[in-house]
Amino acid sequence: MNKRTIEFLVGCFVLVGLAAVLYLAVQVGSARVFGSDSYTLDARFSSASGVNPGGRIEIAGVRIGTVKNVVLSDNFFAIVTLELPNSLQLDDDTIASVKTAGLIGDRFIDLSPGGSGFALEPGDMIVDTESALDIESLISRFAFGGIDEKEE
Repeated sequence: MNKRTIEFLVGCFVLVGLAAVLYLAVQVGSARVFGSDSYTLDARFSSASGVNPGGRIEIAGVRIGTVKNVVLSDNFFAIVTLELPNSLQLDDDTIASVKTAGLIGDRFIDLSPGGSGFALEPGDMIVDTESALDIESLISRFAFGGIDEKEE
């Protein structure tokens, strides 16, 4: 083997190695190069406290998606962008709720699918929502005399 052949083979080996590293980086980062197998929906909440980008979305206790973004709208509602798989079609009467894992655990979005027969399109808004119960304000109401007492 001459010197040129060896250099050519080493160059091919390096290119294959770089392609493998690039492929692994894309797979680990969950990025899609050739299109996406998911779509997004928005959900409008009066309070999305504790819900963060990257949080989980569940249906019946099964993780089916992730929270992509949480922003404040012009009329002071929290708009949560949900990223869901294309294989999952939800109806327009789906209910989105903010739930807590355990007593003081992470907050996540729980979807209760509807049955109207009218599918939500990518980018549509879920308006039937339930915000999480604010335990701190509930406790402070009861602890500091927020209970209505009857005077006799």
